[in-house]
Amino acid sequence: MFRFETTDKKPKGVFVVVHGAGEYHARYRFVVEKLNEFGYHVIMGDLPGQGTTQGPRGHITSFQQYIDTIRLWLSEARQFKLPVVLLGHSMGGLASTRTLMQLSEKELPDAVVLSSPCFGLYNKTPLNKRALVKILNKVAPGTLFPTNLEAGSGTRDKWMNDRDASDELMIKKVSVRWYRELTSSINYVHENTELFPEVPLYIMQGGTDKIVDKYSVKDWFNQVDVLDKHYKEWPNLYHEVLNEPERHLVFAHMMGFVTTQLAFRREGF
Repeated sequence: MFRFETTDKKPKGVFVVVHGAGEYHARYRFVVEKLNEFGYHVIMGDLPGQGTTQGPRGHITSFQQYIDTIRLWLSEARQFKLPVVLLGHSMGGLASTRTLMQLSEKELPDAVVLSSPCFGLYNKTPLNKRALVKILNKVAPGTLFPTNLEAGSGTRDKWMNDRDASDELMIKKVSVRWYRELTSSINYVHENTELFPEVPLYIMQGGTDKIVDKYSVKDWFNQVDVLDKHYKEWPNLYHEVLNEPERHLVFAHMMGFVTTQLAFRREGF
C-alpha cells in the first residue's frame, strides 16, 4: 500500500485508487499527481497477484482477496478524517463494486467513480474454451493461459503503450481460477444490483472500448437504484479513459462530479 499525500495545507479529501487487471500502481502517475495537485491525498496499492505483490502472478484463489484488500485501503483512507472517494478502473471497478456490496454504512466512501468497469467482456470466450476452463478450475486451477489482449487495445497513447511493452511487471497470463472468479463476479453484480449502497456514483466509459463491453456497463448502470448516479461515455476513447490523449478533459469532468458531491455533503444535502 502506498500513500501519496498532497502538499495542500487544507486537503479536500482522500482518493482510494484501484487498478485493473494485468497492471499496477505505477501506471497511475498522471492520476496521482493531478489528484495531489487538486488537494487530495491518494491511497493505492497493487492487488493480489498483480504488480509488486508476493505470490503467484495472475492468480487468486477467490475474488474475496481483492475485496479484503480494497476494504483495507478504505480503512487506511479514513484515518485522514477527510471525505473519501473510491476510484476503480476496469477489473478494479468490478472489485470496487463487489466491495461496496459488502460494506457497512460506516465503512462506505463519500462517492464512487468507476472507470470502464468490467461488467462484461468485449471478446466473448468460445463455448469450448469455457468448458475447458470449468474442468481445469476443479483439477488444476493455477493453470495459466495468455490474456490475448491486443497491444494498444487499452489506450491510443503511444507513450503508455511503449512504457507497457518494456514493463516486466505487467501481467500477460492469468490462471483458470482467476478467470472463473472474474466471470462469476461479473454475473454477481448484475444479479444483485439491489445490494449496491446509496452512494453517489459516476461512471466514465470509453466509447470505443475494446476490452470491456460498454453495453453491459450501461445495462448495469440502468439497473442500479441509487438517487445520485451519472454516466458519461467518451466517444472514440479506448478502455483507459484516464490514460488516453484526452485524459485532461476526462479528469476535469470527473473532478467536477467529485467537487459537487463533496460540496453537497458539506452543506448537508
